[in-house]
Amino acid sequence: MTVSRERPVSEQQGRGGGERAAVQAPAAAGARVPDFFIVGHAKSGTTALHRMLDRHPGIHMPAKEPRFFAIKEIDLHGGRLSDQPGRRPRTLEGYMALFAGAREDQLIGEATPAYLRSPLAAARIAEVCPQARIIAILREPTSFLSSFHLQSLRGYNETQKDFRKAIELVEPRRQGRSIPPLSRSPWDLLYTDHVRYTEQLRRYHELFGREQVLVLIYDDLLRDNEGTVRQVVRFLGLDDTVAIAPARTRPSRDVRFGPLHRLVQLRRIALRSLPAAGALSRAAGALTPAPLRGKLRSSWRSVGFAPPAGADEEFTRELRRRFKPEVQVLSEYLGRDLVSLWGYDDVG
Repeated sequence: MTVSRERPVSEQQGRGGGERAAVQAPAAAGARVPDFFIVGHAKSGTTALHRMLDRHPGIHMPAKEPRFFAIKEIDLHGGRLSDQPGRRPRTLEGYMALFAGAREDQLIGEATPAYLRSPLAAARIAEVCPQARIIAILREPTSFLSSFHLQSLRGYNETQKDFRKAIELVEPRRQGRSIPPLSRSPWDLLYTDHVRYTEQLRRYHELFGREQVLVLIYDDLLRDNEGTVRQVVRFLGLDDTVAIAPARTRPSRDVRFGPLHRLVQLRRIALRSLPAAGALSRAAGALTPAPLRGKLRSSWRSVGFAPPAGADEEFTRELRRRFKPEVQVLSEYLGRDLVSLWGYDDVG
């Protein structure tokens, strides 16, 4: 998706998270939309939860992050856009095709961490799937943003390796300045907007009601992986006695070689821009045995990435002072003492 560098990033996302557009119900016989959504946040256990729920025989989940309801240029009415092979769906018909493999006796789930922060997603989901159940996972703000920054570097969306400087760039980027030239989703670089937790939850509570929204805390998932997943399964109305193998969260890693990393991104852009090259790359991937593909990915991770450097303790304290009011409001909103759990009670 091409994003104008001349408009403020906040405007590129669209406005009015509570506004609804008229949406036609799926007309195709047998077509289904999700029964539940994992809406985020990223780097907070969403991938692990997706993997574990997909192992439940009563659940069908496609590949993670279609991002359909968070993309501005989508078609919920029919006839304006078309879906392209190998890319995220832009039409409701293309989106529903992602779930074609579900059995009638299975619940359908979808996981896109961008939905929680998106000002558009909650209302769009409510129009198409008003009975859906919503699952959100929240993580202590400072560790979340540090981890998300590393993910942005790994995902070729960010180029500023210094976490402090990346945070300082939020306001210039909001105005469309200092955006990395290869960035595909510059709104993700408005880091501090991600931790407006109470505002984000209210969007879903207002549209779905609290009984349809389950808010998890990342610490609980780390402490009691199995128990948290059983809680989610019960929330979905399924058998929570089914044994589900745990899936652990993956630690963030830092980019080891910046120039090589950018070269790989340029290759990816070329493959997306040239249909023939993209088709050839996909064909080559299909012909490569799965074990070999796994070894190649593992080799690239070990060569291209390294464990993250130690945190800047002074800047961490600065951010925690900045985010303490949000944590206090969130604690009151959820009726849980996150100030103590996240260690904000000793932050001045």
